[in-house]
Formats: sequence, structure tokens, C-alpha cells
Amino acid sequence: MVGWSHRYAKINGLDVHYVEEGEGPLVVLLHGFPHTWFSWRHQIGPIAAAGFRVVAPDMRGMGRTSGPADHREYGVDRIVGDLTGLLDHLGEEKAVFSGLDFGLFAAYDLAYHHPERVAALIGLENPFFTPSPVSPLTLAAKQARKHFNHIHYFVDTPGAADRDLAAAPREFLRKLFYALSSDYHYLDVWRKPPGTTYIDALPETPPLPWPWLTELELEFYVADYSRSGFTGGLNWYRAMDLSWEYRKSYGDRKTTVPYYFIGSEQDVDLEAWHGTDPLDRLRDHHGDVRAVRMLKNAGHMMQMEKAEETTATMLEFLS
Repeated sequence: MVGWSHRYAKINGLDVHYVEEGEGPLVVLLHGFPHTWFSWRHQIGPIAAAGFRVVAPDMRGMGRTSGPADHREYGVDRIVGDLTGLLDHLGEEKAVFSGLDFGLFAAYDLAYHHPERVAALIGLENPFFTPSPVSPLTLAAKQARKHFNHIHYFVDTPGAADRDLAAAPREFLRKLFYALSSDYHYLDVWRKPPGTTYIDALPETPPLPWPWLTELELEFYVADYSRSGFTGGLNWYRAMDLSWEYRKSYGDRKTTVPYYFIGSEQDVDLEAWHGTDPLDRLRDHHGDVRAVRMLKNAGHMMQMEKAEETTATMLEFLS
């Protein structure tokens, strides 16, 4: 991390924290939940060394970036405003955006609303917005009548879910990171009955360190979420129906910017949340697909679990 700069700025009404390194064309790395900028620790240095200006922000309500308590402040319009505001603050017209999970969905929204500000997209794991006539929270509630569903747990128990996770951040983060790795089949949490808490639904883990995560690295996440709590991150879920409504106006359109995709063979999102054969349908959603790469023996958080391979593929696409 030598040479990295931690910066703070007032952007779109938020106190935003981001990490920056390097000079050259801008590459912005966007994390999901429950992550922070630190999830890109293996990519920041090599991408900067290859001649790019790399910025990894903490997203709205997570890490050291502030976030409103009202979930209605986490809709598409607010998040897109965060990203255009970040570009304006950095003095840049456009950037290559890469992301995972909620971070990648934010980059997709930006590409639909402001394609002139997106030089290219490098998507990790989540290939597109999956069209559905039924809202995501309605679907989650339907599933939750049969078995545990984490989205419904976050939404149906506001306050309780926040307190459960805040009371045991280390246990929750450790268990979830393991459950999302290639060493566990995440959908096994669905075997738990309705009414189970998320921490109880998650598996026990082998002791740290793991090949891709040390105790010190976990502590970076624990420290940030112990400080901030989990409400900001959970609000991204609570706003999912709002975002679904926003996206109806462009859900049948394709992105127009250069698009690259990196997936992993054991990713739960590709398995369960994007329909059958999602990679075969990339061109239904993106008008300029340049390359697709799948990594073996990796779960959802590929940029940590298979750091070298993910970084090398990103650098290849950037070149």
C-alpha cells in the first residue's frame, strides 16, 4: 500500500472516502456489500503501475463514506449522482469503471444514464440487470416463505438485522466471506428455515488465515463496519424495488460502451440470480461486448480469492 493516498471529499452531499494511486487514464473500482475499497487492495497497485490513475471509493453508506439512514436515499438517481460527482471532483470527464455486486450495478446505471462519462466497463460476476416483471423484494419475500433468504431478512427486519450484524461484525464478515468463496456452496444457506438470522444461516469456518484472507485483512473490514454499522449497506437492499422501478425505463436497452466480463465458475450470482446461461445473453444487454473470461476455482469475491488471475485479466482488458 506504499504510495496510496487516502482522500476525503464532499460529494453529492456525502463525506466520501477514496483511495488513489497512479497517473494516467482513470480507472474507478466499485465494491459491493459487505465490502469496502480494501477489496481492491490486490488490483490498485498493479493497475497504477501499468500507467493508470486508480481510484477506489467507499460506496454510499459503507466503509468511511457517510450514508443517510433513509433507504430511499439509495436509489439509482442518488448513486449515479455519487459517481458523476466523483468524476467532477477528480477533474475527469470519463473513466473505465469496474465493479462487483452493487458496485457494478452502479456502473451499469451510470453507463445507461451518462455513457459519455464511461470509457469502458469491466464487469466482475454480475453480467447485467436481470429483467423481471416482479420486483426483487417481492421475489425475496416469496422465497422467504419456504426457506431463509438474506434479502428478505435485511428488508423484513429493519433495526433487528442491523443490530444482529453490528453485535457480531467479525463473526458475520468471517462467515459470509467464507460462504461466498469456492470452498462453500452458498446456496446451502437456503436449507435453513424461515425466521433464521443471517449469522445462524451461515456456515462455520476453518480458522484464519485462509489462502486468500489473513486475520489482519479481515480486521480492516471489521474495523470499518464496527465504526459505521451495517445500516448503510443494508439500505442498498432496501432500495432494490426503487432501483427496479428506475430501471424499467431502460431495461430493454443495451449499454453502448466497450464491455468486458470476468466471471468465476463457482459464483453464486451467476448460478442463481441471472437466469439460465447468462453468458450466452450478454449481447442482449450490452451492445459492444469485447471479451469474456471465466476463472476456475473461485467464488464470488474473485478479486481477493484469485487476485493474480483477476488482476492479470483486468490489465489485459485495459491494454
